[in-house]
Amino acid sequence: MIAINPWTDHFLQALNKTFGDRVWFVGLQGSYGRGEATETSDIDLVVVLHELSPEDVETYGRMLDTLPNRDLICGFLSGRKELLNWDPSDLFQFYHDTTPLQGSLDELLLQIDDAAVARAIKTGACNLYHGCVHNMLYEKDEAILRSLYKSASFLVQAVCFQQTGRYVKTLKGLLPLVSTGEQTIIRTFLKLKSGGAAEFADMSRTLFLWAKHWVQNSPNPSNPPAGAAKQSPASDKT
Repeated sequence: MIAINPWTDHFLQALNKTFGDRVWFVGLQGSYGRGEATETSDIDLVVVLHELSPEDVETYGRMLDTLPNRDLICGFLSGRKELLNWDPSDLFQFYHDTTPLQGSLDELLLQIDDAAVARAIKTGACNLYHGCVHNMLYEKDEAILRSLYKSASFLVQAVCFQQTGRYVKTLKGLLPLVSTGEQTIIRTFLKLKSGGAAEFADMSRTLFLWAKHWVQNSPNPSNPPAGAAKQSPASDKT
């Protein structure tokens, strides 16, 4: 597994040499950002420049080509204005799942209200429901099932935040805070993530029923529960 701190130090040196004071924010997402990385984990980087041009995208790509473990590097590149005008329901997960390396994303908090969290849950549940049914009918693909459970784990984080006001980054940290249905989703995803066998029919049925529940029962984004999403976004750094 990659020693991520020395690696990101090297990355920041290369990035700042390339773009200088045009760098607004740099962060780390995914397994390395949560401290749950394995040998096969991607290095999921977030880079936001004050202004991003097509030439900058090409320059950034060439810079990445000079770095070790290039095949594992992925992530998000954006201009600041574009990010600040992103759909707030997407910014909810983006903000909370990003570990800052340079700069701050706190300006995004002006966009992330209760309605944004509710919309993130509703949209996520609908997409998960559709993906699950489609895979059960057509692809019947275990890799897609694993990907759907990964998406479901993010949805559990949003549900937990809406209900408790706490965003918990680690999957194991979620288990004592959520209900039985959400615990089943997390435990199944952890099993699949660790290389466990995919029991396609049973796991698909479980995921379908869970997604169906949240499609039917998640609050309307125009009238979300008051209070939870307004609590401190940094209340849990598990």
